[in-house]
Amino acid sequence: MKILQINASYKPAYIYGGPTMSVSKLCEELVKANQDIEVLCTTANGLKELNTSPGKKQLVEGVSVTYFKRLTKDHSHFSPALLVGLNKILTKNKSEGKQSLKACKPIMHIHAWWNLVSMLSCLIGVCRGCLIILSPRGTLSNYSFSNNNGLLKFFFHNTIGKFLLERCHFHVTSLKEKKEMLALCNPKSIHVIPNFVRLPKEQFSLIKESKLFKLIFMSRIERKKGLEILFRALEKTKIPYILTIAGTGDDKYLEELKYLSRELKIEDKVEWIGHQDDANKFRILSEHHLFVLPSHDENFANIVIESLSVGTAVLISEHVGLSDYVKKHKLGWIVKNDPLSFKQKIENLFVQRTLLEIIREAAPPKIKEDFDDNKLILDYLTMYNELSSY
Repeated sequence: MKILQINASYKPAYIYGGPTMSVSKLCEELVKANQDIEVLCTTANGLKELNTSPGKKQLVEGVSVTYFKRLTKDHSHFSPALLVGLNKILTKNKSEGKQSLKACKPIMHIHAWWNLVSMLSCLIGVCRGCLIILSPRGTLSNYSFSNNNGLLKFFFHNTIGKFLLERCHFHVTSLKEKKEMLALCNPKSIHVIPNFVRLPKEQFSLIKESKLFKLIFMSRIERKKGLEILFRALEKTKIPYILTIAGTGDDKYLEELKYLSRELKIEDKVEWIGHQDDANKFRILSEHHLFVLPSHDENFANIVIESLSVGTAVLISEHVGLSDYVKKHKLGWIVKNDPLSFKQKIENLFVQRTLLEIIREAAPPKIKEDFDDNKLILDYLTMYNELSSY
């Protein structure tokens, strides 16, 4: 069973945040499970390109990856070379599979939507009669349709997009995402399997006592993450706090946020530390009392699991895909996505730190159990095997 993994970007394009990590981790675990995996992606790395050899297969953490040049530098990621490469693979596979019907139809696992890599690859796959799995990665949410070229998305979806989507099998990472997909189209099937998440290999000690309430936001910094909501919540609070912001984003937007922090007179209580790699990420998370994510939309949010893996409780909006999981296992708090709700909960937790200490002890073993690589790979293999005989 050959599985083509198609994504507009691949590691080390960490500028795209969680999706890059999730897709690469999935591919690496599949290779460890002796699956025939080939990744097709572009050299995209934000406005820049990865320093790699386009058009040549190379091993990245044991995974066969081919990076292709793109013509556009925005999120459209138009790459004729990738589409030609995909067509060659399918043509070769068809000629080699004359004696085997299954060999004529490799599994195409496409990640994300609303870019010309995903949509045109899907079109090619449909025309070639391939079995297609689509992982939307948050790109087909209601929020996505209402932001960034919403009218164009609506037009495309109602002309050809829905036609293509209904010829795909869907992989989603949360029940929230499943509900949104079923309201959007009628896929051939839909499977709910969480992302693979890289967990720390070491344990972290209890946080040191501090008069300051240490809050942390760690993620890609973009409007969807709702940092303005958190800033306005903190403007009104009287408790002593420090907010650490770890991550990078568009320079213009970062300046807007820094200006807002000055306008709200919280600038001296906000520390910007930029992107943190795995070597530092878990240690920094563990040194804070509470992780806060006021996002307008998240299909999953790897960082929630990463924070809980070191024992740092989470305060997240109701629009985060993992909110059901957090609520079910009492690993944090879910609130409405407005400044007052975040303000009130932060102030309550400041005086109820025993609740945070309980989660600091309970969360790491729970996360280790539920997001064990060996457990999740069985779920993914089951999905691939079931669909391969579809």
